[in-house]
Amino acid sequence: MSRADFPRWLRLPGSLGARLLLFIGLAIGLLAVLQGALAYRNALEQTDTLFDYQMQQTAFALRAGLPVDAKGRPEGTPPEDENDEFIVQVWTNEGLRIFESALGAALPQMAVLGFADVPARGTTYRVFSLQTRSQVIQIAQDMRVRRALAREAAWRGLLPVVVLLPLLALAVWWVVRRSLLPVQRVRTELALRQPQDLAAVNDQGLPDEIRPLVHELNSLLQRVQQAFEAQQHFVADAAHELRSPLAALTLQLQLLRKATDDVTRHAAQDDLAAGIERARRLVEQLLALARQEAGVTAQALSVAAAVDLRQLAEQALADTAEAAQAKDLDMGLSEDPEQQASFSVQADAQALSMLLRNLLDNAIKYVPAGGRVDVGWLQDEHSRALVIEDSGPGIAPAERSRVLQRFVRGQGAGSMAGGSGLGLAIVQTIAERSGAQLELDTSPQLGGLRVRIIWPYSSTETIKKDS
Repeated sequence: MSRADFPRWLRLPGSLGARLLLFIGLAIGLLAVLQGALAYRNALEQTDTLFDYQMQQTAFALRAGLPVDAKGRPEGTPPEDENDEFIVQVWTNEGLRIFESALGAALPQMAVLGFADVPARGTTYRVFSLQTRSQVIQIAQDMRVRRALAREAAWRGLLPVVVLLPLLALAVWWVVRRSLLPVQRVRTELALRQPQDLAAVNDQGLPDEIRPLVHELNSLLQRVQQAFEAQQHFVADAAHELRSPLAALTLQLQLLRKATDDVTRHAAQDDLAAGIERARRLVEQLLALARQEAGVTAQALSVAAAVDLRQLAEQALADTAEAAQAKDLDMGLSEDPEQQASFSVQADAQALSMLLRNLLDNAIKYVPAGGRVDVGWLQDEHSRALVIEDSGPGIAPAERSRVLQRFVRGQGAGSMAGGSGLGLAIVQTIAERSGAQLELDTSPQLGGLRVRIIWPYSSTETIKKDS
């Protein structure tokens, strides 16, 4: 149940300070009640012990006997002078009452010696009976007297606590307010910040229970800052990269308008169509890179499943077959027996399909006509890898880490293909999101570039593989 489901008078305060004060106040009140109950019980026990002893001593004092003419209250004594709270009665062994301290306040004759609680006169008396050779002495006291004295003693013991309760509540309130001042400072600091201010929050003076929360908040702010800066750089780079193809489209449109004959017009139209296709491809790559760099969404996580890389590679090869045939490229699955055993990975099939398509597009773009592109797999005891290698010019070792950055094109023969510099950046991002590593080196069979997407075995997979 949520807080709103409770009646208003049962809802806990939303403020942490108010909750602390409420619970501490309830605890103090409960302790005060328990202390009062225990004080009353202890006082009642002490009172019982003291008065029982007094009753015994009174009875022992009367063992010597009473005057033969002792009858109790003298005649003419006002009734209000009688004491019904403490009664003394003496009986003969034959059952004849020979003395009573209050006339008309006789208690039932008892044969039980010692202490007993006797109901009489609408109350309960504590009675002590003592038998001598010639008589039975009964000393009785009203239990209401004892309880009244116990309550008075308990109240006197509890009175200092009651008097100090307001001071204790004030001290607790002050301590809670002082303890929560750093939290209030952090709240005020965050409330006054501008949206673009993502600096870490100062955790100095915060309680140990709050400091881990602020550490996680600072970690989140740092990640948001990095994502924000990456997005700013991406937007700036994208704007810069889009400027050139748009300017080229404008120039090609002007040349089309100035065409004076059909041959020139058709050539201008072909150039304009090629420019539009390059711009479309660039925009698609920009959007793909933006989606991947935004992180794995909940939807992408939900569709992650075991992906058969052979089936995915065959589909990607079929999609790019026309472009490969246009350059007379021999592109297909590797003929090396060591690279025939495919495997499955737990990932987003759509993202891996985009990864394969970008690698094959790059190979088609940079491998000279009549070249070769192979797709295969490698496995060992530590990892498994998807391998794409070609017979093109490759990438120099000094440039391999640099070409993974956005909008960076390799030098040499590869730069003549007019790429946007986004293909390998997209591949790098998708590989990281899929839990793989991207490695570039030289193909030992074809002599060009070899791209390996490596998935290391987890500890669980290694155990299963060994078993």
